[in-house]
Amino acid sequence: MAKKRIVVMYGGKADEHSISCISAAGVLRAFDTERFEPIPVGITKAGQWIVGGEDPRGWNMAEGLPVVEKTAGARDVVLDVALGQDGFFARNEDGTMESLGHVDAVLPVLHGPYGEDGTIQGLLEMMNVPYVGCGVLASAACMDKHYTKVLLAAAGIPVAPGITIDARTLDLDSKFATNGDDLVAQVESAGLEYPLFVKPSRAGSSFGVTKVEHAGDAAELAAAVYAAYPHDWRILIEQGIDAREIECAVLCPKAGDEPKASWPGEIVLDKRAGGDDQFYDFDSKYMDASASHVEVPANLPDDVLERVRETAVKAFKAVDGTGLSRVDTFVTADGEVMVNEINTMPGFTPISMYPKAWEATGVSYTDLITTLVEGVLR
Repeated sequence: MAKKRIVVMYGGKADEHSISCISAAGVLRAFDTERFEPIPVGITKAGQWIVGGEDPRGWNMAEGLPVVEKTAGARDVVLDVALGQDGFFARNEDGTMESLGHVDAVLPVLHGPYGEDGTIQGLLEMMNVPYVGCGVLASAACMDKHYTKVLLAAAGIPVAPGITIDARTLDLDSKFATNGDDLVAQVESAGLEYPLFVKPSRAGSSFGVTKVEHAGDAAELAAAVYAAYPHDWRILIEQGIDAREIECAVLCPKAGDEPKASWPGEIVLDKRAGGDDQFYDFDSKYMDASASHVEVPANLPDDVLERVRETAVKAFKAVDGTGLSRVDTFVTADGEVMVNEINTMPGFTPISMYPKAWEATGVSYTDLITTLVEGVLR
């Protein structure tokens, strides 16, 4: 039986470029090469698609943040949309095109804008190429935290109180300092309690997220909004929730099937035990191995764990999810569950929460990848 040929895409133009590279490295190392032939396609930060570049399987975070670059021997990838699954080509140095062969499916291991936001998904839909993960609507809606909350609230799923700011209307010359009092007034009008978390609506991996602790401090709030602005003009100001952050992996490899939820897990911030006022920022996630560890299942009563699983599946359905997603929730001391956000292509390294949660639920890393790919094959 011929192996199915799977394009694995990684890198991309988003802030999460390097995280995508590390996720793809893990996926490619765990690929079932008895069933599949992976075709790694890297995307540079400038948006150039290449094959034959540096092998992602050699990357690891301990050696720094990897970047897709067009190295010697790498070739541009060119698409012929009309040819669909046979429309993937590589451009040789002399300008001639060489087919990459029939592509059975695409696994877009891409995080953030231009990969997780419906753009790649729309292109693959136009080409009639099967792909792993959520479709255009779910990808776009879940990339934008504002609209995620709108959809979830409409489905009756609790979300953190907050407001959304259009930073394009603010005074950039003053770094938003002249808008500080107005921002404080909007927070007070919405009845938000401190601490606040200020975050870009369309970014991931905690880029541009700031904790604001001092009530009424216009300068601190304005500075936090300004820190988020490079990542997105739409910015959320949310009330900090006194709760544990519990994450649940949802799996639905074949569209139309009933989604399944893993055991919920928790990222334990180890430095909090030493008295640090720590939150789960980029360094805690990726750069400081001593900052946190994963516990699956989370240390919660069974009935609360089941409530998290039910909420995760309900949220996944509310956004029309398919394939996979990681649903991040807040669980309060009295057992209330509210959804923080939905990641439609969560971190996929072997130690990331999504595969770790499924491993604890009885699905190995390799089997998880195989299940997702087989779910979209025709």
